[in-house]
Amino acid sequence: MPEPATPNPASTVVLVRPDAHGGFEVFMNRRPQNMETYAGTYVFPGGRVEADDASEAMLRLMRGVSPTQAQRLLGPQLKPEQCLAHWVAAVRELFEEAGVHFFVDSKGAALPSGHEQVLAQKRKALQRGELNFLDFLRLEQLHCDVASLTYFFHRITPEHYTIRFDTRFYLAVLPRGQAPFHYSEEVAESLWINAEEALLRSAGGNFPMVPPTVAVLRMLMEHRSWDNLAAAFRLT
Repeated sequence: MPEPATPNPASTVVLVRPDAHGGFEVFMNRRPQNMETYAGTYVFPGGRVEADDASEAMLRLMRGVSPTQAQRLLGPQLKPEQCLAHWVAAVRELFEEAGVHFFVDSKGAALPSGHEQVLAQKRKALQRGELNFLDFLRLEQLHCDVASLTYFFHRITPEHYTIRFDTRFYLAVLPRGQAPFHYSEEVAESLWINAEEALLRSAGGNFPMVPPTVAVLRMLMEHRSWDNLAAAFRLT
């Protein structure tokens, strides 16, 4: 019997926002049919943790969570820098896939108006592989406010799968004044949807999702209202 595949470390971000009725919505993407993994399914933005995400130079550009704090939250199985790398990957993947960012300037202040167009151009360079995330942050003199992402769920793909992920899930409130892309290089389409509605559509057979996504939606649905969700996960 062959040995199980080693899980790839990964991070996923569940963007949330209040709706008009006191509840909340989550942001979901449909993966293109030509993708290697989860083709055609509805997922949350995310991807693999890269080696550079744990580098000393990268971690110096993170604000709000230290490597020690990250390890306290994720557990002692990983080194502190590897734990914080999951936050790095979450911020990076969310920006690349959905165009939503948690960047601040070198003093921790919000970016000035008009900076979004520059970020959009750099994001395309990141997607094309012409620029890596560390160089992008350095060139634009940016830091990542990783405290805006709340860790809340852990899932490892079962051993019988040929491609496996060791995924950390984060909750984040959509930043004021930002809107995610409707589609991008890795996204066929996207939507904001109530967690219960997503589960109902999935049960009806026209909204394909993988088990971890279903598990997260069920967990979030238990909180029902925006106030309950925000209080439970200390969202701001």
